[in-house]
Amino acid sequence: MLKIVKDTVSSLRAPSKEVELPLSQKDEDLLLQMWEHLKESQDPSFREKHPSLREGIGLAAPQVGVNKRLIVIHYPVDEEKKEYITYLLANPKIVSQSVKECYLEAGEGCLSVDKEHPGYAYRSYRIRVEAYDALKKENVLIKAMGFDAIALQHEIDHLSGILFYDRIDKKNPFYKKDGAIAL
Repeated sequence: MLKIVKDTVSSLRAPSKEVELPLSQKDEDLLLQMWEHLKESQDPSFREKHPSLREGIGLAAPQVGVNKRLIVIHYPVDEEKKEYITYLLANPKIVSQSVKECYLEAGEGCLSVDKEHPGYAYRSYRIRVEAYDALKKENVLIKAMGFDAIALQHEIDHLSGILFYDRIDKKNPFYKKDGAIAL
């Protein structure tokens, strides 16, 4: 189980450095450890044995104290069939995004953020991300929309020192933008 850096730690606000490709064994191992952490966090029996562990679907290297451009996303799309969306990415970069926006109606959360920050964090509804995929061992172009796009943008933001609550309007946190899609 990895130790998660909290939003009170200044390193979480620092920009992350690109990693060299091909990935070093150390960087590849870190991605695998982050993936394992997410899988364990989603396992109710594991969480029962480790009550301090919070369930998560994404993790960026700065959240585990490493300011490198590495992210992992893992969440079920069909639990019965054991189908998951899984990304282990190095140097992810958003190369295009839609004007249309979306937000999570229940609000976003973050393993690094303990305090509640109610409100809507608006993000692009569709994005394209270029990255090195550590599972496929190749450069990829990911086309994402909706929840998948939100998850990718949330983790990529961490690489620039941005937290989800930075995107919430401080004066009117539940302002509903015209045309934005609630998820």
